[in-house]
Amino acid sequence: MYTGIVRTILLALAAAGLLGLTLFSLLFIDTLLSIVERLSHLPPWLSIGLGVMLFLLSLPLAWLVYRLVRWAPARPAADAASAATSAPPDRKRIEQRIARAETLGADASHALEELHKLSQRKESGTVHAALYGDISSGKSSLIRALLPDAETVSGVIGGTTRELKEYTWRSPAGDRLVLIDMPGLREANGELDDLASDEALRAHLVIYLCEGDLTRTQMNDIGALAALGKPLVIAINKIDRFAPQDLEMIRARVDERIAPLREQNPRIAVAPVSAGGKQEVVVIGPDDIERRQLRETPPQVDALKQAVQVMIDDSAETLESLRDTSVFVLAERRLERAIAERRREQAQVIVESGAKKAVAGALAAITPGTDLLIQGYIATKLVKDLCELYEVPVRKIDIDQLLQLIQSRTRHVAALVLAIAGNALKAFPGAGTLAGGIVHAIAYGIIIDALGKAVVSSLESRGALRPRVAAEEFKEYVGENLDLSAKQFARLAIEEARRLGRRSE
Repeated sequence: MYTGIVRTILLALAAAGLLGLTLFSLLFIDTLLSIVERLSHLPPWLSIGLGVMLFLLSLPLAWLVYRLVRWAPARPAADAASAATSAPPDRKRIEQRIARAETLGADASHALEELHKLSQRKESGTVHAALYGDISSGKSSLIRALLPDAETVSGVIGGTTRELKEYTWRSPAGDRLVLIDMPGLREANGELDDLASDEALRAHLVIYLCEGDLTRTQMNDIGALAALGKPLVIAINKIDRFAPQDLEMIRARVDERIAPLREQNPRIAVAPVSAGGKQEVVVIGPDDIERRQLRETPPQVDALKQAVQVMIDDSAETLESLRDTSVFVLAERRLERAIAERRREQAQVIVESGAKKAVAGALAAITPGTDLLIQGYIATKLVKDLCELYEVPVRKIDIDQLLQLIQSRTRHVAALVLAIAGNALKAFPGAGTLAGGIVHAIAYGIIIDALGKAVVSSLESRGALRPRVAAEEFKEYVGENLDLSAKQFARLAIEEARRLGRRSE
């Protein structure tokens, strides 16, 4: 009923608005025609003067309308900060992050090392190309074809070494390149691991070597490399084994499969190559007898050289800019890891300290009910300290909601925790005579420890305190290694009880 009334009112308002707009338009047109008619009866000089005056008077109104049309509300400071963070990093931003990391006590040496490497490579004026491929793709043979005088050393068993080998190479136009031979990608458990990804970020361009059509695993590799935004040459190796028409079909098939990748990264080329070497052929002699012979086949690497040269010539400045930005991204990742590790270390100290205070507070509580006040204060302080460590703003209402959820979940596991705490005391003969409430002290230690770990997990994974998520994770942490935790806090409670006993003597 009410919905129909509201709809009727809205339709009436819309009709009234449309009628008003129509009347205003007619009035405006009538006034404009009247002004034009009156000006036509005036002397020319006066008509022109009045027209100019009307035009000048309309300019402020036009400017106001333009500003109203173009006006957009300013973004909140948080949105602006988020946009600044999502922008590609530069050297200034990385240096600021390094200073911030050092202030937090995080290890910034890896990020500084990346900046140092970048400076060295920029000073050398060389183009760096990273060569990827499976263990059996023929990378060593290709390097020998490009660099006849180079010597390569590779293990017989894949995965025996993870070191990088660098070779100097001259492009057809005389540009100096450094070719970096990466370990076989299948050595990395079938994934583009950190070593491979980091070196691809440091390089100007990437060469991926494969044989024939691409397998699903190779497509995953190429997709991961293409996602880095670097120029990528897919070199189809051992083309001397294919007939021309078969090679053309393979190349067309590869082009078709990488077409979706080109939409995100247009700098992808395909080049057929052959490293050459000895090839077994069947020769029919004068006596019509077939004999097998080994013949030397010349390398065919001109297409690869040409593809690399085109990328260098067409986008020399872009290559340098892409490489610089990629290295800054890599340095920022290293800083984020270092800061995360440092925070994790500090968070562990805060949680351990809170759990120890919970045990001590339970044993120090004298009158009934004071233990709840003490534990509530310790829990609140623990959450605030962890949020401050992770630079996450937190509201009192969120902390209260979290502690209420924790309290409700504690009721369901309280009996189990107290029982295991009691069993843990059996490992310490005579502990029961030390002080009353020692079992509850162990239980409080377990609960505050689980609370701290749940809060840390929420802050790390979501960048914010999510009370319900943290409460669910609290249940998992309480039950995780419960026997071991009980023994750990039993030992701590016994030591604290003895210390309190000595103080009271």
